[in-house]
Amino acid sequence: MSGAIANLAISLGAMQLARKIPFEDPQVLNYARIGYAATQLILLAVYYYISMIVKKKNDQTVLKYVEPPSALTPQEEGKLVTTTVRDYDLAEVSKLLRSVYMGILMMAFLHGYMKFTQPLFIQSLMGLKGLYDAKPIAIHILGKPAEGELKRPFKAAPGIFGAGGGPQTDKAAISEAEKKVGSKKDD
Repeated sequence: MSGAIANLAISLGAMQLARKIPFEDPQVLNYARIGYAATQLILLAVYYYISMIVKKKNDQTVLKYVEPPSALTPQEEGKLVTTTVRDYDLAEVSKLLRSVYMGILMMAFLHGYMKFTQPLFIQSLMGLKGLYDAKPIAIHILGKPAEGELKRPFKAAPGIFGAGGGPQTDKAAISEAEKKVGSKKDD
């Protein structure tokens, strides 16, 4: 099952389960708030720990790939990226942290301003699912080798309809991008 479909299934299941939870009871609501806050703190702590591990390993292996153009500007060509494994992993952890911060902001709006209570429960479960799916966790904490799905640069997870792409790592695409970068410098 793809990640998007699994997320959809978990969300729908959690929504059905959340309907049965009596959030009108102040004690239950406080438990849901504590559970949400604890989940977010766990996420932040794990991502911080991974960044410390990455910095400690200090893997300076060069990583070259061609980043695909954004969906907003498909007529543009991909951009050549040259980085190290350390910097790439830190950038990936930074993306994960940003998603946690955005989730907290959305929850502050939904629960704090709009007074919705069910998203506290649902986002707690989705946060733990995100922790399970995070590729830096699989590599640095679970000790899985960086090959296949975990090979850097990470491929974008396919969407619900199977559309998904990622950086190009083949030699032809990299050499073509290097030629274009070289010709732009000559101009």
